[in-house]
Amino acid sequence: MNKYNEVIKKCALFRNIKDENFEHLLSCLDSSVRTVKENEYLFLEGDKVNHVGIVLEGAVEVMKENLAGNKHIVAFLEPSDMFAEGIVCTLNRISPVTVRGREESKVLFIPYERITKSCGNVCSFHISLIQNMMVVLGEKNVTLNHKLELLTLKGMREKIASFLIKEGKNKGTSIFNIVLNRTEMADYLNVSRTSMCRELARMKDEGLIDYYGRSFKIIDRERLVECLG
Repeated sequence: MNKYNEVIKKCALFRNIKDENFEHLLSCLDSSVRTVKENEYLFLEGDKVNHVGIVLEGAVEVMKENLAGNKHIVAFLEPSDMFAEGIVCTLNRISPVTVRGREESKVLFIPYERITKSCGNVCSFHISLIQNMMVVLGEKNVTLNHKLELLTLKGMREKIASFLIKEGKNKGTSIFNIVLNRTEMADYLNVSRTSMCRELARMKDEGLIDYYGRSFKIIDRERLVECLG
């Protein structure tokens, strides 16, 4: 586990945990590591979930499927990202989403009760974990609100502009890479891939953005914001 310490420390759940406590932390939390193959399911919609997951290596995706079997991507998670924290905090802990590996990955699992309850050793970091958990839930709510806003936007250009502005803001730069390929980006925005690519080309021709593969550059942020109406 030592090789993953730096990844784990970047997870919001462990914010402000002192280094001297970190070695004891994971054993106290009864954590375990699972290797997940590409397209292997960690859990399905309707499953009961009792553990919080943290991506250590690789990537996983959170998705919803309708009765017709169509997939809609809710989120992509990379190393240090956490998932299932909102599920385990509900009364029945039944997952409304499916989570699977996008590629071969390693995931750290922590029983929910070990985060929210102090152990017999009364470790000092448990209070920090509970406080961090509250912050994570609040931040996840903000992220889900943005996702809802994306889905309620009617225009293709509006959706693309909103997505790119948020990505640039999160990265703190006008030049950034996204983890999604074009098909995945269309799934995330809930739009046609062909129509989305056509609109991206138009926005590039008009000098709003530039892109190559998964790399994007916001050229004229003011005009991009104007696309949001």
